[in-house]
Amino acid sequence: METQQSKTMEDSKTKQDAELANAIMARRSLPSITGPEVWEGYIFSDLEIRIKESTDLYGAVLWPSAMVLCHFLETNRDKYNLTDKNVIELGAGTGLVTIVSSLLGAKVTSTDLPDVLGNLQYNVMRNTKGRCKYIPLVTELIWGQEVEQRFPRATHSFDYILAADVVYAHPFLEELMFTFDHLCQENTQILWAMRFRLDPENSFVDRFRQRFHLEELYDLPSLSIKLYRAWRKDKRTKEHREAAA
Repeated sequence: METQQSKTMEDSKTKQDAELANAIMARRSLPSITGPEVWEGYIFSDLEIRIKESTDLYGAVLWPSAMVLCHFLETNRDKYNLTDKNVIELGAGTGLVTIVSSLLGAKVTSTDLPDVLGNLQYNVMRNTKGRCKYIPLVTELIWGQEVEQRFPRATHSFDYILAADVVYAHPFLEELMFTFDHLCQENTQILWAMRFRLDPENSFVDRFRQRFHLEELYDLPSLSIKLYRAWRKDKRTKEHREAAA
């Protein structure tokens, strides 16, 4: 009986995974195959979003984790209301998460490496102009470098940190951890979609748990993606904030 119950529960999870994954991937519309520019289309907030990719750069390709995070934000607006919230996206890439967050009413700071910013700015502006209450700010952020100078805690407080597929086999995971730690204050929530590929992803999550509470919101084995919510374990005091600033 117990074995049958376990199998039934596993089958139910598999079905839920498939249904959710299908709903997320259905957000993709038909890409352009004619004209001077090739783009990928996505439907969020009942609007078509056209994303130009640049396949010679990792950060200029749209990964499925971004679609997972966008789907969650749109379908959970009651609980995670972005209207008038201060939001920063790390590793914004082609800009889909920034665009959807802006369409949902957030004041977004969209960050990535200098080489990616041109394509990011182009996608963000073409998809938010005239559509959003707040114009997103696109700016350079190299993890671990001048983070405190560019985003001092005394003047920069974010309600949400958004990140999609920022953890993979690269040599800057400690810098990423430092950046999360600096930007995440007492009332900040991290929403982080992550595709699991290799061991560095697992070990990063283990280290992340040492500093942050971590709640799993989505588990999508068919996409090898999990979506987490995180928040600080330690509560910074006013004195600590002033000393750090």
